[in-house]
Amino acid sequence: MRVAILGCGAMGTIMGAFMTKNGIDVTMIDSYKAHVDALNEKGAKIIGFADFTVPVHAITPEQMEGIYDLVFLFTKQTANDEVLPNLLPHLGPDSTVCTLQNGVPEPYVAKYVGQNRTVGGTVLWSGTFIEPGVSQLTQNVENLAHFFGIGEMDGQDTERIHKVAEVLGHMGNADVSPSLMAERWSKLINNACMSGMSAAAGLTFGGVLENDKARACLSYLGNEVMRCAEAEGYNPPAIAGKVPTAIFKINNQEEYNRSQTMFWKMYQYVLAGKASMLQDLEKNRKTEVPMINGYVCEAGRKHGIPTPFCDKVVEIVKKIEAGEEKLGPHCLDYFEDSMFTYEPFKPEV
Repeated sequence: MRVAILGCGAMGTIMGAFMTKNGIDVTMIDSYKAHVDALNEKGAKIIGFADFTVPVHAITPEQMEGIYDLVFLFTKQTANDEVLPNLLPHLGPDSTVCTLQNGVPEPYVAKYVGQNRTVGGTVLWSGTFIEPGVSQLTQNVENLAHFFGIGEMDGQDTERIHKVAEVLGHMGNADVSPSLMAERWSKLINNACMSGMSAAAGLTFGGVLENDKARACLSYLGNEVMRCAEAEGYNPPAIAGKVPTAIFKINNQEEYNRSQTMFWKMYQYVLAGKASMLQDLEKNRKTEVPMINGYVCEAGRKHGIPTPFCDKVVEIVKKIEAGEEKLGPHCLDYFEDSMFTYEPFKPEV
């Protein structure tokens, strides 16, 4: 089986390194030539909650040859219109593309490669790109029950999805789910809330938790995601099999306090984490905010559900992208005091 990872930033590099270390022959594909060169010359170096270097095989997209049986898609969704047409000549009738991108990318990927070749999944660990050839695993995965949640778009239990899970198992356990699209909304809570605030405020995950206003925004964002998910017909399952998503739908002060406490608990072990959207802003790149917080805004408009906090995240990030605003915690001023319904609450450490 020819296996490839298309898009080897932090997450793709970490996954490729673990899979190679554990016996899978995987081709790592990325457009950042200096990174590709470093991977081939020095190997993939993983730091943080892992410490190893492993020789890997990396190429640029122009160097792709032949047909790949299984491709893990880890590029940013902003690149889909470029990378997917270039991938098509390297897919056979029975090839599988497993998108591990943020947001809810499966329908868009399927438009290019066909639903018959599209599966998807959520990633339940985090990483940060340090420099060419080096990425940091920013989450302690020693006791992580599931590293991935994967499934077919239609929820069918197929032979191919179990083959995908077997390959992913060379990094960590992949849970095959009959409710992939609902799980995408669970992951969207993480993406739209903590990643959205990390980008909008220019803070690490720990910085978001320590900033009272930024942390408060998390609960309002989570509430918007949950209400839009339900309007779309999905009941998002527990995050990582542990955190019930109902806790993020808030109707009163007590529920708000509980939500704040849960965010605090969820991210205590990834304080050094930095959202990929923030990393993009730091490098003057376009972010995935239209596909993450913007996706929630679109669902809200479709169903008549207000999404003022997601709207603000999109507004702030787009202003920074356009050079109309500087990156930093001062951007929290865009969230006016009148937007906050509940009394401030700071969980005990």
